[in-house]
Amino acid sequence: MENTRYHRIKHVLDRRQTDLTVCLEDVHKHHNLSAIVRSADAVGCHHVHAVWPQNQKWLTNNTSGGSKNWIATHLHKDIDNAVAMMRQHNPKVQVLATNLSPDAVDYRDIDYTLPTAIIVGQEKTGISPQALAHADKNIIIPMQGMAQSLNVSVAAALILFEAQDQRLKAGLYERTMLDETVKHAMLFEGCHPIIAQKCREKSLPYPALDDSGEIMADDAFWQRLKHA
Repeated sequence: MENTRYHRIKHVLDRRQTDLTVCLEDVHKHHNLSAIVRSADAVGCHHVHAVWPQNQKWLTNNTSGGSKNWIATHLHKDIDNAVAMMRQHNPKVQVLATNLSPDAVDYRDIDYTLPTAIIVGQEKTGISPQALAHADKNIIIPMQGMAQSLNVSVAAALILFEAQDQRLKAGLYERTMLDETVKHAMLFEGCHPIIAQKCREKSLPYPALDDSGEIMADDAFWQRLKHA
């Protein structure tokens, strides 16, 4: 296995921000979905939430550029369930809604070093009244032209990268937030996908990895993997 791949994955996972997330409310166009998920991955989000119809297919690797493999995706039947899970993950989370309203504040005036969830709305109608009722603040991206709003994926990217900039300056990417069990599973699956698949098929736990990403397992494990 290439040593560089192991250390790249480990470096990414060590910097994951489990207290920064985005919630997509009825955003159904796949080019917008994939762009938002890729932006979330790029700034180090670990969780992405979406209010999503049960009879519609979520992202594929082709549409998301593989980013969905590194993101914990939570699909919800309604915004109430989505916000409830986000607050369960972190009771102190500030819920922000991208919404043009009299009390909305410039998105750059928000403190994104705090636990933050950003709700972005449906392409045509925006965020629902039900979602707005959950928001602690409404945020806007100031416009100097005739347009009143940006494409949802562009808006999400601007806000997420503002959050990244603030968090980088505050040194928050130097802390390790991801649970070690979750990190090990993602490392193992990213470095040894074929062995990981066989482990899942045979209900075997993933063995440990050494500092180079090589599998540390005794003969009994390999025999079980081969013959079980």
